[in-house]
Amino acid sequence: MATTVPVSTTYFSDVLCIWAYASQIRLEEISRDFGADVQIDYRFCSVFGNTEDKIAQGWADKGAYGGFNRHLQEVGKKFGHIDVHPEIWLSAKPASSDSAHLFIKAVQIAELKSEGGGSAGSPLSTQLIWQLRRAFFHECRDVSQRKVQHAIAEEIGIDLSPVEAEINSGAAFASLAADYQQRDRLKIEGSPTYVLNQGCQKLYGNLGYRVIEANIRELLRGPGADERSWC
Repeated sequence: MATTVPVSTTYFSDVLCIWAYASQIRLEEISRDFGADVQIDYRFCSVFGNTEDKIAQGWADKGAYGGFNRHLQEVGKKFGHIDVHPEIWLSAKPASSDSAHLFIKAVQIAELKSEGGGSAGSPLSTQLIWQLRRAFFHECRDVSQRKVQHAIAEEIGIDLSPVEAEINSGAAFASLAADYQQRDRLKIEGSPTYVLNQGCQKLYGNLGYRVIEANIRELLRGPGADERSWC
């Protein structure tokens, strides 16, 4: 590759978004294919910030929670690598994804402090994002509840004391607000969205891996100042 400067990719998603759940495999493939040549900054957008409004009201003419359950079952059938619990949005109804996002932001901050700097999204926090998603979609657990977040975090070896300290201090709230402000500045349409090339390239939705890969490879190729990226 023509450059040793890592490509920075900002990845916006909502923990309760099934498309982001299905897209986890693409993040893993990016890591396998590019390693340290790509740095992923995990940020959040609030698609399910108020699930009562989005599902009970927004889907009222399509069966509300029952209709949304059927929709997710159909989506799940399109992807052989994910499992969707038959009782999704029926036996567990998270009030908001913001609670999980806040907890993840606190973990990211605590990691940065423990490592003395570095990039948000180091292994434990990224693992937590996946485990929260899997707990909801596969196990039908209400991941908006703090006790569920704590249980999952402890299972993967996260020390809860510094995490709760970042929530209590308000730092996690500020970090989450910064994510939502950046979402608005970049005009992020939804979850998941990959942002590359300082916001010039936005890849939104259920995109094939080859599309994402082509954009990353073009940026790694490092076009000169007098030529534009063709992706």
